[in-house]
Amino acid sequence: MSVRVEYNSENVDWNALREILKLVGMACFDAEKHRRAFEASYVRVFVYHDDRLVGFGRAISDGEYEAAVYDIAVHPDFQGEGLGRLIMLRITEKLSFCNLILFANPGKEGFYEKHQFRRMKTGMARFVDCDKMRSLGFID
Repeated sequence: MSVRVEYNSENVDWNALREILKLVGMACFDAEKHRRAFEASYVRVFVYHDDRLVGFGRAISDGEYEAAVYDIAVHPDFQGEGLGRLIMLRITEKLSFCNLILFANPGKEGFYEKHQFRRMKTGMARFVDCDKMRSLGFID
């Protein structure tokens, strides 16, 4: 399958991005909020098949030694084609000088382990909606 990778967000269809997040069961906000989050990120990766947005991811960073990966998603119709791996590779290449952290959706940890991410012994989070995160399996 032929795909195109873009790093800028000039032509992103933010409603399509939002729909992909919704389809894969990830946190979904209004399109404008996603636009602001991606545009404020240190690294942005968008994958297109023809002119259709089919996958994306982003990372925030201090640009020196720490970064966090967010919103790695591939449209269900294009999963299993290596696009998630491609997105992670592009992000980790651009941040090879940084320690990287991320939240993995429960059950998806194996994907990130293939990219040398390891479970941490100590990890803490402060969530806006603890009950929701508990119901999703992120916290006890």
